[in-house]
Amino acid sequence: MNHMQNKPDLIELLSPAKNLECGLAAINHGADAVYIGASQFGARAAAGNSIEDIETLATYAHRFRAKVFVALNTILTDAQLPEAEKLIHRIYEAGADALIVQDMGILKMNIPPIALHASTQTDNRTVEKVRFLQNAGFSRVVLARELSLKQIAEISSQTDVELEAFVHGALCVSYSGQCYMSQAMSARSANRGQCAQYCRLPYHLYDADGNLLVRNKHLLSLKDLDLSAHLPEMIQAGVMSFKIEGRLKDADYVKNITAFYRKKLDEAINNRPDLKRASSGKTVFFFQPNPEKSFRRSATDYFLNGRHSGIIQPDTPKSLGEPIGKVTTLGRNYFEVEKGVQLNNGDGLCYLNKNGELVGFRANKVEGVSVFPADSTPVPPGVFLYRNQDQAFEKILNGKTAERKIAVHIHLSETAEGFQLTLTTIDEDITCSLHFEALKQPAQKPEAVEANIQQQLAKLGNTIYEASSVTIHISKPWFFPASQLSEWRRRAVDLLDQTRQQAYVREQPRKPVAANFPLRQLTYLGNITNHLARTFYQQHGVQDIQPGFEVKAPEGVPLMFTKHCIKYEMGWCPRQGNPATLREPLYLNHKGQQFRLSFDCKRCEMQIFAPSK
Repeated sequence: MNHMQNKPDLIELLSPAKNLECGLAAINHGADAVYIGASQFGARAAAGNSIEDIETLATYAHRFRAKVFVALNTILTDAQLPEAEKLIHRIYEAGADALIVQDMGILKMNIPPIALHASTQTDNRTVEKVRFLQNAGFSRVVLARELSLKQIAEISSQTDVELEAFVHGALCVSYSGQCYMSQAMSARSANRGQCAQYCRLPYHLYDADGNLLVRNKHLLSLKDLDLSAHLPEMIQAGVMSFKIEGRLKDADYVKNITAFYRKKLDEAINNRPDLKRASSGKTVFFFQPNPEKSFRRSATDYFLNGRHSGIIQPDTPKSLGEPIGKVTTLGRNYFEVEKGVQLNNGDGLCYLNKNGELVGFRANKVEGVSVFPADSTPVPPGVFLYRNQDQAFEKILNGKTAERKIAVHIHLSETAEGFQLTLTTIDEDITCSLHFEALKQPAQKPEAVEANIQQQLAKLGNTIYEASSVTIHISKPWFFPASQLSEWRRRAVDLLDQTRQQAYVREQPRKPVAANFPLRQLTYLGNITNHLARTFYQQHGVQDIQPGFEVKAPEGVPLMFTKHCIKYEMGWCPRQGNPATLREPLYLNHKGQQFRLSFDCKRCEMQIFAPSK
């Protein structure tokens, strides 16, 4: 990994925050950093937050040396530039640690000294692109989700910028930033945070002669990403930040998934003495995290370990949830399910019927393997049941599920005029000392003095600290009133808070160096929608610049570029030696809208074109 030698590599768990509540939950459940949207210009238009909430979150996060990144990752119009610049200044003043951006116009603004992260929306797939972004002044690059371990390692070995990668959550079927389907069909730009999710719709698949090949399946709807089994390999490849997707998800999702990955990452870090957590404190969980109990469309490792089939969930774009088992018997107002998983009254259950449609219902009552549905709809024997809402688990998540504490060493020593209390944080090695003048009187019960001091000084319950050890260095067993020790401890903790707050230093932005963009020409795929972005690319050697799709939509161009290939998924890939002879082009049809598919077998990619007019 490309970090400073003689210093452990910092490994970061990065969690999403729809709002302040989710952000605080992420920190409490072990996140080293949180990413959150500002009031506007974020790629999730429905997840905006006030400057005041961002400031509250940053103040809290920094107490644990955790960071707050603000997503400003949409493309901007000329009219929006002044407003965006003002907002960036306010975000910086609120204490945010970095901006996640897509629009290169931001690098030409008069902005404060805040670190910049290149959003995955900037389509970061190659060594050349990542190296350019590094040289342009980005401190971090968020890698494309489609990369394999080998490709990540190649990028890492030839760059020295921080690399962030998604490890969990929803997948866009298109290369990020390269999807124009929503804009073309409904004037809702994915690059402006308003994606209409055409990839989640059901489609018929036809050949060139109009023969129906596949009926009413979600052929572009990917399963959700789960790379939890591959964290050590990703660290080895050069990833330092592990990102959970989900800025539209609720606090329960954030708690469960953050806790799950905290445990997994800690295992990986503990096995490597050269690795260290990117923030302070230790989190104790009061529940067993389980990703199957949160929203997920099954799970895939996508392309991390190479191409394979089974990456889509063709029957439904919704969360199936936790696999339960088959329905064995149908009674008059109940059914029985095979043994194995404990169900609860009020659980949400679902199954796929013979037409491939998702049917959901609530369990009114559960007695052993007998389930009494809330409505009288019969559940056919033999269907496979899933649980997409676990009442008992949700009840646990509604309570106190985690506690995060920073370990301190407490030392009481004697001075000529009284005593000195010293607190030292274990993770950060920050020390503060307070001197107290005091009369020294021998204790009436000398044998109880040390235990009394230990007990009183270790009472850190209502703070973010916990005593890892208490040491005492006094000449005689003096008398210490409990109230006096309590007051000394309180004042020392206040001083430690102040000292740590003053010691927190935000990362400085990376200084740009002269660099040419890898391409001399930029088409609509460059997403250039304002004059500052145009200037940026011109100054980096681009000679021919076309406007972004949202400014001027060119005729007959692909609306989506994807590594997902329908021919491969269906077992029709000619490179796999499949003899299937298909009359191409193939077409996806949704309610009369027909999209043409094109297959670039050399690059192993698929493109989707607009319906012909």
